[in-house]
Amino acid sequence: MRLYVDTMDATVVDVHADGRVRLDQEDWSQPTLQERRAIIHAARQELLALEELLEILEAPR
Repeated sequence: MRLYVDTMDATVVDVHADGRVRLDQEDWSQPTLQERRAIIHAARQELLALEELLEILEAPR
């Protein structure tokens, strides 16, 4: 998984079940509340974009 988080200018490359994240070229860390919110916001925006993409591609032509 790769998720670019604009407000952090960082890319999440992995997430552990305990909530730790690994950013591109960094070690595992527990994100702060602000970082968690930024990651959640970026993930929700990406989900919306992917849902729109699926709707477009799955629409009958």
